[in-house]
Amino acid sequence: MARRRAAPAAALAFTLAATLVGLCLAGDPYAYFNWNVAYMKTAPLGVEQQVISINGKFPGPVVNVTTNWNVAINVLNSLDEPLLITWDGVQHRKNSWQDGVRGTNCPIPAGWNWTYQFQVKDQIGSFFYFPSILFQRAAGGYGGFTVNNRPIISVPFDTPDGDISLFVGDWFSKNHKDLRKELDQGKALGIPDGVLINGKGPYRYNKTLVPVGIDYETINVHPGKTYRFRVHNVGIFTCLNFRIQSHNLLLTETEGSYTVQQNYTNLDIFVGQSYSFLITMDQNASTDYYIVASARFVNGSKWDRVIGVGILHYSNSKGKASGPLPDPPNDVFDKTYSMNQARSIRWNVTASGARPNPQGSFRYGSINVTQMYVIKNKSPMLINGKLRATLNGISYLPPETPLRLADQYDKKGIYKLNFPTKAFPGPPKIATSVINGTYRGFMEIVFQNNESRVQSYHLDGYAFFVVGMDYGEWAENSRGTYNKWDGVARSTIQVYPGAWTAVLVSLDNVGTWNLRSENLDSWYLGQETYIKVVNPESTNKTELPVPDNALYCGVLEDMQKQQKPHAEALESLSTTITGGRPVVTLLLAALPLLF
Repeated sequence: MARRRAAPAAALAFTLAATLVGLCLAGDPYAYFNWNVAYMKTAPLGVEQQVISINGKFPGPVVNVTTNWNVAINVLNSLDEPLLITWDGVQHRKNSWQDGVRGTNCPIPAGWNWTYQFQVKDQIGSFFYFPSILFQRAAGGYGGFTVNNRPIISVPFDTPDGDISLFVGDWFSKNHKDLRKELDQGKALGIPDGVLINGKGPYRYNKTLVPVGIDYETINVHPGKTYRFRVHNVGIFTCLNFRIQSHNLLLTETEGSYTVQQNYTNLDIFVGQSYSFLITMDQNASTDYYIVASARFVNGSKWDRVIGVGILHYSNSKGKASGPLPDPPNDVFDKTYSMNQARSIRWNVTASGARPNPQGSFRYGSINVTQMYVIKNKSPMLINGKLRATLNGISYLPPETPLRLADQYDKKGIYKLNFPTKAFPGPPKIATSVINGTYRGFMEIVFQNNESRVQSYHLDGYAFFVVGMDYGEWAENSRGTYNKWDGVARSTIQVYPGAWTAVLVSLDNVGTWNLRSENLDSWYLGQETYIKVVNPESTNKTELPVPDNALYCGVLEDMQKQQKPHAEALESLSTTITGGRPVVTLLLAALPLLF
């Protein structure tokens, strides 16, 4: 049996001690964060509802760290249901134990705390975190995760005058539990009620569509300055076109990769994707300017309300923004506009990533493919009387015992390594079917979208190379169109309706990694699987051991020791370490300020 901490008080004491020692002695610093994940009431679209906050904030705080730093995030689950936090796109090298999804972690029970501990390596850029189970992302609980270059690594642009995070996403005024219940009853969710920017509703650009009293986001800037905008689509299923009135968006980075720097007047940002833009305040200040995130690839006037509007406010502005919003793309005249835009996003092969060597030093186009999967989706259908979504005819069933824990303790029958390499001709089924990845192999994955709406797909633990996309059915000769030199490396990619997207990934990160739809309803209904990557050699150098604070559930639930409710644990910790003096509480509150 693995050694465990007996209670969260001990866990907090250990983490705090490790943090303070690390700050003083270790070569790689520790960044410690203490989060209370709880419900709060707010009315972003004018209707009061319950959202998920972190430390009383919606959205949650931005985790701002540097490559090679050790991160410890103590999560106190003050919700009334279990919780997992996943770090979308943040690569936990050798450490899928901290991934925060059902395949690797038992959920944190209500009233308990759990500390995520991992090191950020081999990546830079803009990412975000969110709750990964029970449709909770539809209620919030998300925030930014920024990984900076070390000072010795050059950045391919001048230091901006400010760093601004924007979280955009479609939003329902219904409780996330009600949305979950609708899916469980076989109903479609319908049209969202709006789009939020940083947890706030739209500026009242239209008196018919936007009611009085909506709180909107204002970004304050100074004329002549250049700011880095990190824009994350944290929504449920809607692609959003992002634009700022009269300003160019100079694209510089996406999900841990520097891109060829190109100006866009607008950019389609799909669910789960993150982009960095450098935006120079080069306009006159006669008025404020609109920041817009509007729904794409939708039909009908009811979608007119699915638009987020914030305000860019110059410090010397002479008045409020007024008049029509800047126009979105018009696909009536150019059906391939968005896809051509996506193809234009290229890897900056001369820029350094997290290491001094150029990004293009990894010549992915010359590596032989060892495994190949064509993954086809289909619109949700009834399977065994339940509405389910499928990949290659299989709707994933999450087991009670996480896959990685089952392997660790040699529990058989939890899952099968039989995910098909292509869609099988038989009837669809519900199963726990997993991909057997070859360690240090090179995998080609083609996502074929047979649905009528756009989809996003994400792979935890890796960045993959986006080498091709086109309309129609993928075929062997489609490889002739692949970009084998500067296809951007990222972790989330869109697949257009009736189209395919191809990616290549080097399976060098041992662990069990989630491959899923980022469209929250498709994911909830079963569009996911896992890639199991095992080093066949007996060594402990390619994967970290099971953490001492691991939670246990399913067939391993007898190994779990009872925790105290976290409020009691914090009081106990203060008493144990300080003899009753509230020093620890002060340290916990102050530690994030050190970073």
